[in-house]
Amino acid sequence: MEKKTIAKNYLFLAVMLGAMVLGAIAGWIWPATETSAGATVLKPLGTVFINMMFCIVVPMVFASISSAVAGMESRRRAGRIMGVTVGTFVVTGAVAAVIMYLLMMVYPPVLTAWTELPAEELGEYASLADMVVNFFTASDFVGLLSRRAMLPLIVFSLLFGFSVNLSGGKDSLVAKFLEDLTAVMLKFVKIVTYYAPVAFFGFFADLVATYGSQITESYARAMVVYYPLCFVYIFTAWPLFAWFGGGKGGVRTMFRHITKPAVVSLGTCSSVATIPTNMEEASSTGISKDVADMVLPLGATMHMDGSCFSCVLKIAFVLGVFGQRLTLGMLVPVILVAVLSSVGMSGVPGGGYIGEYIICSIFFPTQMEVAFPILVVIGNLVDPPATMINAAGDYVVCYIVSRFVDGKDWLQKALKK
Repeated sequence: MEKKTIAKNYLFLAVMLGAMVLGAIAGWIWPATETSAGATVLKPLGTVFINMMFCIVVPMVFASISSAVAGMESRRRAGRIMGVTVGTFVVTGAVAAVIMYLLMMVYPPVLTAWTELPAEELGEYASLADMVVNFFTASDFVGLLSRRAMLPLIVFSLLFGFSVNLSGGKDSLVAKFLEDLTAVMLKFVKIVTYYAPVAFFGFFADLVATYGSQITESYARAMVVYYPLCFVYIFTAWPLFAWFGGGKGGVRTMFRHITKPAVVSLGTCSSVATIPTNMEEASSTGISKDVADMVLPLGATMHMDGSCFSCVLKIAFVLGVFGQRLTLGMLVPVILVAVLSSVGMSGVPGGGYIGEYIICSIFFPTQMEVAFPILVVIGNLVDPPATMINAAGDYVVCYIVSRFVDGKDWLQKALKK
């Protein structure tokens, strides 16, 4: 039965990958032009899927985090999980940013300054103080019921969970309701996933049809660095994290379960939409439910190694456009901005352009109207592999957190069950 289940899962993954390839071919053959929408007309096929996932994610994040905190017998354990989780996010993000920084010094994406730069209107935007407030709070309860308010929703869910914990804990009716709601939402995900191959076909047809013709020499140089780096990171950093967190058998187990989250994140370009799949694989691995329920939703908004890569790339790119280069003297501020701005990257496709605005406001405040559209194009081009690093990497981080929370041999115990 187990072999049949594995074969069935890999068959479904093969179907999804095939759909992605066919979509890319369709976009290449039928590109968007000034007179024709091309394969972008297929985008609604993917939009239906991602909208369904977003509808699922809001109640799932609330239920899973609140249930995990409410059911914890030890509040000290909850604090330990959160502390290790956030610390791991910061460290891995900083490492990713430093790696890209060094690469950009050796291989700058723009060799010659652009002589003619189209200035586009940026439009109205919130102040930095308002953005900080909006990252963590919503103006009212209704504002929490949106995938654009993931950090406020997570903060609310944590506080709600602690309140339930103080009012009866896992034996209370509210805690049992939250646990049942989490299970129901996971079943909901399985139903929606059957539509995924059709959605992935539409996603990739639109992506290639829209951006294939915009990759100029400068953008091509940037992609030549970014795309290979992401895959090198997958096969070097992830095994290292899995070995450190899971010990013997950690790397093998990680690669056995990472494929599905990686494919889903690559296809949807959304960390949030990958939460359900990550939770399913974490459960199959034997990761403690409270660890997965806290790490994965937090990671969808705060764990952005791929976005740290792209943040440094964007800064280096625009500096090159204006005839400048990265220097060692800029290392600290660039790394800080990369790590801190990644926290503000929403789990929706494209990151809501928050990261691009932060970069402009700090490094290019007087050239914002020129820099912003350039950054947006880069962000769209790197979004699929960046999201894969961000979202699928959340599953790997669970190994590290489990090591510090459940002991070095947590995986060996799980594999024996």
